[in-house]
Amino acid sequence: MISVTTIRLAVRYADLNMRFSKRYAATALIAFAVIAVACGSTGGSESATGTPSDDDVRDEPTAPPDPGVLNSGGSESATGTPSDGDARDEPTAPPDPVVLNSDSSESASGTPSDDGVQDEPTAPPDPGVLNPDESESATSTPSDDHAQDEHSDRLDPRVLNSDWSTDFSIHSVPLGDFLSGGPPKDGIRSLENPAFISIEEGNQSFVDNEPVIAFSINGDARAYPLGILTQHEIADDVVGGVPVTVTFCPLCNSAIVFESTLDGVVYEFGVSGVLRNSDLVMYDRTTESWWQQFTGEAIVGELTGALLEVVPSSLVSWGDFKDTYPAGQVMSTETGFGRDYGLNPYVGYDSDTSPFLFRGEPDPRLGPVDRVVALDINGDPIAYTYDSLEDEGVIHDTVGGEDIVIFFQFGTASALDGRNISESRDVGATGVFRPVANGQSLTFSADGDDIVDDQTGSRWNLLGLATDGELAGTQLELVPHANHFWFAWAAFKPNTRIYGT
Repeated sequence: MISVTTIRLAVRYADLNMRFSKRYAATALIAFAVIAVACGSTGGSESATGTPSDDDVRDEPTAPPDPGVLNSGGSESATGTPSDGDARDEPTAPPDPVVLNSDSSESASGTPSDDGVQDEPTAPPDPGVLNPDESESATSTPSDDHAQDEHSDRLDPRVLNSDWSTDFSIHSVPLGDFLSGGPPKDGIRSLENPAFISIEEGNQSFVDNEPVIAFSINGDARAYPLGILTQHEIADDVVGGVPVTVTFCPLCNSAIVFESTLDGVVYEFGVSGVLRNSDLVMYDRTTESWWQQFTGEAIVGELTGALLEVVPSSLVSWGDFKDTYPAGQVMSTETGFGRDYGLNPYVGYDSDTSPFLFRGEPDPRLGPVDRVVALDINGDPIAYTYDSLEDEGVIHDTVGGEDIVIFFQFGTASALDGRNISESRDVGATGVFRPVANGQSLTFSADGDDIVDDQTGSRWNLLGLATDGELAGTQLELVPHANHFWFAWAAFKPNTRIYGT
């Protein structure tokens, strides 16, 4: 019997699709109802809320959400080459997770076919379709099928919605842990060697408060806007001569950069369409092994056990980046996909209490989507809440036997709040550093909106650069860290400490 929640979701689903494409609404409702019956009364086992048939033609979305957002059934091959018939017309809105299927005409190289040009979305999806405020959550309660597969060595057949050459006999985690996010392999298109533009050119595309992943290798400073990565999740690139994979999982708010060379081999990564603990599962295009984005570890396939090296990076504002690196570059919105970047496909997601397709019990010590600065040094995982950082401005601590300092400042918008990222609420940003400059140990404190060291009185910015005083021009060493949602960090690091508790 179909539950009230499932019926309400179906109605919302049909209503949303009528707004996008009237001719699709009836098919969408029927498809959703069929899937709901197949998956059981909770509605929670199917990735987003249903998979449209192969014949469904859509004439709308321009920006796919993350692995939990796209539906399968597309005509793209494993290499990302579309069929001739994948044409879309008159897109008007970034998709709700239940709207998209994978009939994308975009190629793996980031260049759409002539028929696959998209333009100017005007309205974001309603996350209420994903996580309705009902007593029975569509995303937190697995169906009986998923429940029996959890922590088993059986791979849910819904995960295998693409042709895989992966060796599934080799894995370091139970195969039952994986859920289909909806799309097939490459249903969300990663970017390969994206184009970059100067700071001056970037000011024409980005607002100062927009969040970017920032890092520098061998003097080559780059910024990767979340307004772009929310729609692609992975960018394979070369920075300062070093091959890197820049990743962002919107469902976990996890921005992590890895070196993509392992044992002398450079790997290119794509989006698998599979989730584990609500987190993006990447795959490499050489062996098709599956990699956990949160940890950088291969967990299924030939390369199981291999670990990518993390490149220290910061999640800060465009304004912070360009002030620190005036000669830096920012990833261009000219990706070849013709999307209206800067819109958030996950409106209100970071205020939700039910993480999407997370079937575990969130650690109750904090709210599921509370932002935390998280790091693990020498096997000592710890999380610092944004509330603590806001109160103190600067935190000195010792983690894994090593001294660190954390800076916090406002001025960075959430990528997962309002429709327009640049108009979303200010959640602030952080930097984690070793408090040593030129061999001298330093202590820092907040002085209004500034950060000052007590030894020389020099002033420092959020990216650890001394901007004024005796140490002007000195750069602190960045410590690998990330700004995750609490539920995700606690899922992968259940023994984590919380600062101040």
